[in-house]
This record gives sequence, C-alpha cells and structure tokens, in this order.
Amino acid sequence: MSDAMKRGFAGSASRTSGAAAAGARGELLSVNLTVNGQARTIRIEPRMTLLDALREELALTGTKKSCDRGECGACTVHVDGRRILSCMMLAAMQEGKHVTTIEGLERDGKLHSLQAAFIEHDGFQCGFCTSGQIMSGVAVIEEAKAGWPSAATPDVRKPFTVADLSHAEIRERMSGNLCRCACYPNIVAAIAEAVPTG
Repeated sequence: MSDAMKRGFAGSASRTSGAAAAGARGELLSVNLTVNGQARTIRIEPRMTLLDALREELALTGTKKSCDRGECGACTVHVDGRRILSCMMLAAMQEGKHVTTIEGLERDGKLHSLQAAFIEHDGFQCGFCTSGQIMSGVAVIEEAKAGWPSAATPDVRKPFTVADLSHAEIRERMSGNLCRCACYPNIVAAIAEAVPTG
C-alpha cells in the first residue's frame, strides 16, 4: 500500500471515529463540501449517508434511493470526479470533497450530451434508475478517456482509448447499474453516441 493510500485511509478512519463519538453523544456534525459547483455546509447526524444528505438536507432528489445496499446503482454520484454509490458512503466522510449529482450535469440550461442522448435513444421507461445510469455513463466515458481498461478489455497490456469503447465494454462498465424496465440496449446506444470522436 502506498504512503498516499495509507494517509487517505488513516484520514478517513479518524473522521469516521470522530463521527462515531459525536453520534454517541447525539451531536450534529458540520460538513463542508462543494455540491454541483456550490460550496455547501450541512449539519448532519454522523451516521447519515451521502444519499440521504443530498436528498434530505440539500433537496437534490434526482439521486434516487432504491436498494439502499449498493446493489442497483440508482444512487450513483461523482465524488472528486469518480463515481460512487452514495447509499454506501457516509456524508461525514465527504468533508472538503466535490460532489456532482445529476442536477449538476447541465450547463446554463443545456443538457449534458449524455442526457440528450438518453432522450434521443429512449434510454429509460419509468425513469427511476435514469439519473444513476447517466452518472455512471458519464464516468464510463471519463474512465475510457483516462485509459482505464475493464474486465471486457481484450488486451490490458495495450493502451486503452475512447475509440476502444465498444458496446461490450460499455455493457461491462455499466454492469453495476440495474434497470428493471430492461432498457439496456437503448442505454448502451445512448452512451455510445455520447462518446467523443476524433
């Protein structure tokens, strides 16, 4: 384990143990974070998840609460540029971090290209999982841009680029997001359309 990873783990552990002590006394914690580009301070119970903090404290209800066990992906948000399941993260551990929710993707009233592609390709029916699907889809494209291979990558020794983001790659990278309406082919088509070319 690298020194940076050890420091990060130790920092998270100390924040968590401090939160547990505060929770035992019934105290609320102040957590400062940036949500969708805006600095926010929330006062929360130490055991509150990031999902509940976003929905209940900040009224950002685009992030959905479904399984509440990290199995469905409906609660996917980005923290410091990486996708996470917000139902599995304590809000108290997000001090100083940058959180992006589905509400933060649009710019000046214009939809993100993946949001527009979901509409074009009918990548949803009931819409409940859609915000998590889109947040994961945006992350899939960013991970591909960064050269991250997946379990579907034929040869991980070769550099990976967005040009290698095949339908099989997209399906593998989106496998943590469930859609009970079975819109998977349309979701894959929407993500494939949003992949930058050239």
